[in-house]
Parts: sequence; structure tokens; C-alpha cells
Amino acid sequence: MTEHYYTKDPTSRHEEHAFALECAGRTLQFETDAGVFSKLKLDTGTALLLKALPETFHGRALDLGCGWGPVGCCMAARWPQAEIALCDINERAVALARANLERNRLRGAAFCGDGLDAVEGQFDLIAVNPPIRVGKAVVYKLFAQSAQRLSDGGSLYVVMRKAQGAESAEKELKTRFARVETVERGSGYRVFRAEK
Repeated sequence: MTEHYYTKDPTSRHEEHAFALECAGRTLQFETDAGVFSKLKLDTGTALLLKALPETFHGRALDLGCGWGPVGCCMAARWPQAEIALCDINERAVALARANLERNRLRGAAFCGDGLDAVEGQFDLIAVNPPIRVGKAVVYKLFAQSAQRLSDGGSLYVVMRKAQGAESAEKELKTRFARVETVERGSGYRVFRAEK
């Protein structure tokens, strides 16, 4: 069976890659590896998710399913006064996210665990590019956990491709959140902001 990026402990042979991203007026340096999502570049959906996030934010934010950490690192660069957490089920991804935070001298903490099980407390903002390929049950569980762990007035930002179920995901979000709106679109993707 082929291993996917939602694997807890990837066994694929290491293939390190390095590249830079511009964020908050800074050039951030990243290293990635085999066995993690979008190892060669920032994927289109995540780029759109980053565009949708607010310019300013104060509070506690979570990069859910952080991979090698582009969203969490950009959050930390953009919002230096915020408390930033990152989490992923993939141990290799979390190690990369931690290293990328340190490499760029950014404040944040990365945790390994299934969904929000690895992090404690409430959040004011959660951002996720969900692992569509593992199925709706996993994705909708992340939505449910996020709804429970957001503070009142908090927002969940979700990027999804229309061809991979964005419309059904929007309906699911509307069963759990007071308000759901599309805040960005492009290249077949939509970014939803779901407010508690």
C-alpha cells in the first residue's frame, strides 16, 4: 500500500528540499522532505488560504494539519504578538515545522497528534487545508473538533477544491457554525470562513 502524507510515521526515504517564501515583508526559508504534503513547493490551496487570513490578529491561532509549517510560520511572521500553535499527525512533518520555526526565528510550538488531540485549550482562529484524500469522515471530524475548540466569535478558515467536495463541505460547516462565507476563490479552490 502506498504511503500518504496522513501517515503517522512515514517510512519513505528522505528527499530534502529547500526553498523560500515571501511573507509579511520577510523572506522565510523552509526545508521539506518526502512523506509530507506538497514537498516541492507551496501548493495552490495553501497559498490561497494564506491570502485569506487577516492581516492583523491578536489571540491564539492554530495551524491544523500543519505539514512542514508554511501557514503556521507565516502566521507567526505576520502576527508576532499572537500565540501560534501547529499540529499534524505526521511525525516527520511536525519535526520539519519545528525546524522551520527555529530556522526563521519565529515564535510558535508544533505538536504531533491526531486532529486537535495534541493541543490544549481554546483558539480564536484555526486554519486548515484538510487531507481530502483520506476521506470525508476524517475531514468532517476536524470540522467538528474545531467547532468545539474555537472560542466564541472565533473563526475556522478552510480551503477546499470545488472538484474535491467544497460544496458538500460548506453544507457540513453550516451545520456546526453560526455563519459560513466564502472569503477567497481561485484556481478551482474556495476558502471558507466559518464563525462560531
